[in-house]
Amino acid sequence: MSVATARSNPFHSFWMAGYECTDQLNAFGHRVDFLPLTGHLQFIDDDYQALHQHQLGTVREGIRWSQIEKTPYQYDWSTVRQMLAAGQRHGIQQVWDICHFGYPDDLTPLHPLFARRFAALCRAFVAFYREVSPEGELIVTPINEVSFMSWLGGDVRGTSPYCVGQGWEVKRGLMRAYIEGVAAMRELDPSVRILTTEPLVNIVPRAGASRQERQRAAEFHDNQFQSVDMLAGRLCPELGGRPEYIDMLGFNFYYDNQWELDPHCRIPWADVPADPRWQPLRHLLAAAHRRYNCPVVLTETSHPGVDRPLWIRMIGEECAAALRMGVPLWGVCLYPIVDRPDWDFPEREWHRSGLWDAVLRPDAPPLRVLHAPYAEALAEAQQVVAEAAPELAGSLALSLS
Repeated sequence: MSVATARSNPFHSFWMAGYECTDQLNAFGHRVDFLPLTGHLQFIDDDYQALHQHQLGTVREGIRWSQIEKTPYQYDWSTVRQMLAAGQRHGIQQVWDICHFGYPDDLTPLHPLFARRFAALCRAFVAFYREVSPEGELIVTPINEVSFMSWLGGDVRGTSPYCVGQGWEVKRGLMRAYIEGVAAMRELDPSVRILTTEPLVNIVPRAGASRQERQRAAEFHDNQFQSVDMLAGRLCPELGGRPEYIDMLGFNFYYDNQWELDPHCRIPWADVPADPRWQPLRHLLAAAHRRYNCPVVLTETSHPGVDRPLWIRMIGEECAAALRMGVPLWGVCLYPIVDRPDWDFPEREWHRSGLWDAVLRPDAPPLRVLHAPYAEALAEAQQVVAEAAPELAGSLALSLS
């Protein structure tokens, strides 16, 4: 990666949209493939066209590894090619997840060839992408939410490899693949920009906790950075991590990202007066920035149900405050932008967390209905951030034009 691009903001708009692109095996061993399930593949032109009226010019998309590589080392890029063409038609910048949630049927992060297969996929993707789009920025998230995926598949049997007590081994397997994937992409195209996407959490001890309990909570809190520390070579340097592999720090932040440890108890975010254990987002972003001295992006945020407007207003205020504190915040991604079903019960549960709700139809992809209160709150949040950050005039102007 050239010095010129190392710290330049590559995003076309500050406000972004994310399409749920999970293709994982759920808790029951069933493959869920959300791009067609939500109708995004079928309605991609309509989806992209609708973004402009809400000042959203950049999107997160996923290639869906399990659908691309049905046979080892053989890749079908036809769907990704169609998605790239849609982005070009509508002037939408696409940020790509190589592995969001999900692997091919014959692989798990504990498989001895997992990293080799993933690095080959990464190299093939960059070669394909540059064939289609020789110019411009290529922004990639190799593996989304390693911390969450290693817990879900390694500790609570929520997805492949369906383990208990193997979270650390799954995390190492994922990060070995992540690091080898970055090396493969950068070897082919040194200008590829790497965007991490890890949960941003706050873990606290219970009231009246002993010293040992406080130390345990602090250790669990710090563990949220293990994956990025591996990528930087600070932890498990034998995996090959390097500081230059961190370009932009993406953080996913939801209403349940702060909790009390032992016993587990979620810290409420909307109490008035505020729960003193709840850490404002601005402080969490500032602490993460200080740890790595890299620009940050809020790569996922949303709230289910009726609290969507209240949540996005809070997000706007916190992002404006972070910018005023001097945190180099480069963007906010609304994820999911279109409503999604539940992983484990997709037939009967939808989260109602998107800017657009899904209207379900038998034997047809769901239609979209704008959630007007969310849209109004988003416009207010956009204005709050624009007023707080005149130095971001370029990207904010794009997203507000």
